[in-house]
Amino acid sequence: MELYVLFGIFVLLMLIGMPIAFCLAISSLCTALYMGMPALIVFQQINAGFNSMAMIAIPLFIFAGELMMRGGIADRMIAFANSLVGHVRGGLGQVNITSSLLMSGISGSPVADASAIGGIMVPQMTKRGYKSTYAVNITITSAIVTLVMPPSPNLIMYSIAGGGISIVDLFTAGILPGVLLAFALMAVAYIEAVRKGYPSERFAGFVAIGRYFVAAIPAFFLIGVIFGGVRFGIFTAAESACMAVLYVFALMAIVYRTGSIHLLSQSVISATRTTAMVLLIIGAAASFGWFMAFLQVPSKVIALISSLSSDPNIVLLLILLILLALGTFMDLAPMIIITTPIFLPIAMAFNIDPVHFGVILILAGGIGLCTPPVGTLLFVGCAVGKVKVGDLLRTLWPYYLACLATLLIVAYIPSVSLWLPSLFS
Repeated sequence: MELYVLFGIFVLLMLIGMPIAFCLAISSLCTALYMGMPALIVFQQINAGFNSMAMIAIPLFIFAGELMMRGGIADRMIAFANSLVGHVRGGLGQVNITSSLLMSGISGSPVADASAIGGIMVPQMTKRGYKSTYAVNITITSAIVTLVMPPSPNLIMYSIAGGGISIVDLFTAGILPGVLLAFALMAVAYIEAVRKGYPSERFAGFVAIGRYFVAAIPAFFLIGVIFGGVRFGIFTAAESACMAVLYVFALMAIVYRTGSIHLLSQSVISATRTTAMVLLIIGAAASFGWFMAFLQVPSKVIALISSLSSDPNIVLLLILLILLALGTFMDLAPMIIITTPIFLPIAMAFNIDPVHFGVILILAGGIGLCTPPVGTLLFVGCAVGKVKVGDLLRTLWPYYLACLATLLIVAYIPSVSLWLPSLFS
């Protein structure tokens, strides 16, 4: 009966439109009261959800991303991407995807990526004859790349939810799947551009490519500072986040000279709002997850799935289908915190590497961000491109299929995510 109270109240509150963090916290509180437990347990678990050194990295990476978006650093990376692939058919679409790939390790947020790049690229694309739906489709699906490329806060959340899985290995494991997804989307964008007769931009020339690359080198070096520093043990994930903020400050103040008090205050306000939202969801989800563990939900799910099949491939497919279904109505942060304690033990019971499973889980959740009814990226893209959700969904399917194909490749060919970590180990 306790499970009916926990999940019943959670679903009911979601259906009436309550924010996800409050759905999680209130359903946990009601379950505690129903079981005769003190309400203090819920607040202790919420506090425990915040109480991790690795958690410090999340707000700092968000802040560094805000500074880069507002300080003109991202613009230089987009200019380099334009000089590099703008001459391909449907060139601005290729620039859009390449910009997401180059910036994903810095922004760390798919919504920030879609908002920043979409705000720049979508108006330019529509002005030059591209359909708004084409521009928005590319923007929202390429933003999924952000989820698995270092220093993704989602990988950090998975590490914490999984009981301390190596953040270093997760950062490394996400690189090849992220690149693979970007290439798959570029192929679809090219085919669509040819089919619809979209133009290509004039080739900028190798001199211009070199000039834009030199201008963007300080920004690219940040990726090396973040990833290289963590990978080679120079500093922890939290320390790398501190270094990222300091480095961005130095770029803005000394190299690009784009810093100002107004820009700093706007970045602080935006990062604070995003951090408060993320941490509230993480804390509430930690409480919800504690009750699931207390009520032995993971063991019951393991027993159920094991009764359906003992084939690891079938089990993995069932998990993927469940994750994709959950992603249609659940945001990524609570989904990671809630589902990791349930499905990670199942994955490990069937000899699926926990690092590999983390990349799978986050990719599946990312696809959910583009899926109604609660697709955050879907609605952000529609707002940026000023298009209707229905119109977008009718043209989204080729990009959606590319994302699903990438997910299946990553899921069933473990070396795609585990090859790079094995090299470093």
